[in-house]
Amino acid sequence: MIKIMLCCASGMSTSLLVEKMKKAAQEQGVETEIWAVGANEVKANAGKADIILLGPQVRYAQKTIEAEAGGVPVANIEMRDYGTMNGKAVLKQALDIVNK
Repeated sequence: MIKIMLCCASGMSTSLLVEKMKKAAQEQGVETEIWAVGANEVKANAGKADIILLGPQVRYAQKTIEAEAGGVPVANIEMRDYGTMNGKAVLKQALDIVNK
């Protein structure tokens, strides 16, 4: 199972993207756990994740989040994929990084 944590300003705006990613994973037969948290919750949740994806609104905090992530890979969600809520593309981005 691949555990993907999305991070945004409050954890709320990514909820739709989380659902679209879950649907894409199910369609592809990929076992995942995907959830969203606010930037202030990263440290408490990083140990549960295989990868942390950042929404555009917290992109500025990438270095801080990487420091709090304890070695978990951190990446920015492509702005276009986030804006269009392209769950399939964001899932692929996460899987590509985890499977490197």
